[in-house]
Amino acid sequence: MIDIKKHLIHAKDELKSALVSLNNVPNNLTLFVLDENEKMVGTLTDGDVRRGLIKGKNVSDNVEDFMTPNFSFLINKVYTIEEIKHIKTKGVKLLPVLDVKGKIIRVIDFNKVETILPIEAVLMAGGRGERLRPLTDTIPKPLLKIRNKPIIEHNIDRLMRYGVHNFTITLRYLGEMIENCFGDGESKGISINYIKETNPMGTIGAIGLIKEFRNDDLLVMNSDLFTNIDFEDFYKTFCNENADICIATIPYNIDVPYGVFNIQNETIITDLKEKPRFTYYANAGIYLIKKSLVKKISRKIKTDATDFILNCIEEKCRVIKYPIIGYWIDIGKPEDLKKAQEFSEHISS
Repeated sequence: MIDIKKHLIHAKDELKSALVSLNNVPNNLTLFVLDENEKMVGTLTDGDVRRGLIKGKNVSDNVEDFMTPNFSFLINKVYTIEEIKHIKTKGVKLLPVLDVKGKIIRVIDFNKVETILPIEAVLMAGGRGERLRPLTDTIPKPLLKIRNKPIIEHNIDRLMRYGVHNFTITLRYLGEMIENCFGDGESKGISINYIKETNPMGTIGAIGLIKEFRNDDLLVMNSDLFTNIDFEDFYKTFCNENADICIATIPYNIDVPYGVFNIQNETIITDLKEKPRFTYYANAGIYLIKKSLVKKISRKIKTDATDFILNCIEEKCRVIKYPIIGYWIDIGKPEDLKKAQEFSEHISS
């Protein structure tokens, strides 16, 4: 997590104080220059200092005499993936995110994230985990560990790699243990809110309890999944297809060990396929949803994801699939947890 305060300097400060600050940020050597109203007005690097001194400027001069006034930045919530890619091609390592008044909200370190998706994430973590008993008798399923890290934390960390900053976690069974584990997210440099179900709300119903969303698009995900889904490609597909809902799917193949006939009018054979394979697409429990659709979910009635999706389809919403190419394990049974634990030993962190 970046300590933003270490990177801040004021335009009217003497360069000598900026040199001290630069010495305290050796990994990236970038300072963000603020005016008297705390608005960002430039950046300062060791290269800027060298170039200024070569031109005859003095260390007693102000920071504004050395800074670069044209800098890359994002306005919070108002950006696209293409803008991020363009900024990265310029070699920017630290990218400030500003509010509409030009004040720094946070800083993105491209050494630690791949992109910045303009979405927020809801992790569904309220289930009892009955099939995993007795493991879940004293600990909620999302806190069961894979390679010494809770399942849900693997998902949080992966979403953080894609620049997701705002999280909501839905809780019910032993939810206080999850809340105590992550708190408000400050230790990870993110924001975490919690929704507590007093009664079972189904596999997606709890998002109807969220009063306010900070982004137009919402990623909803079961917290007990172990997967390396490419969230950037998932989001690009969602946007490019102008979808209302995009559902991550897993191919499920059925091999028939016999020759299969196509029958017309109950008796006439029109075709024969020898030992065919049929491919179906199973729900992977990961969704991208336009926030405008959340109003369809009642705050009082239990709602499963299947009911919500079918309702949206009936109302002519654009619902599409996204096939997961990498690995995906739904940890519902002890053998699933063991499989994920064994598999994790053969992949990079």
